[in-house]
Amino acid sequence: MADEDMVPPDPLAFIQRCVNERRMFWTYHVNMRMGERAITRGQIIDAVDSYKILEAYPKDKYLPSYLVYARAGSITFHVLFAVDRRDQNVRVVTAYRPEPTQWSSDFKTRREP
Repeated sequence: MADEDMVPPDPLAFIQRCVNERRMFWTYHVNMRMGERAITRGQIIDAVDSYKILEAYPKDKYLPSYLVYARAGSITFHVLFAVDRRDQNVRVVTAYRPEPTQWSSDFKTRREP
């Protein structure tokens, strides 16, 4: 598949559809980090309607990936999803609570270094 064919035409809709249909893989990294960061799989799934793409990495190492804003209840966090258009799934690469010193007050824009 050519590089341009790997990027979904609507990445947010693709990610949300995969999450809603549970076509997800959880990487070793995210499994190790979620507990210490107090983010659960359920919160990531339940937040699906709040997702907003903050940053796109279409030429990421293995698959195109997207940094996504998410909110579950009073908890705001970011999730990095890698999209596998060919196999119609997403990989949850990492999830974290954004640092206020690095992000705007709404956690949607990176602060300048």
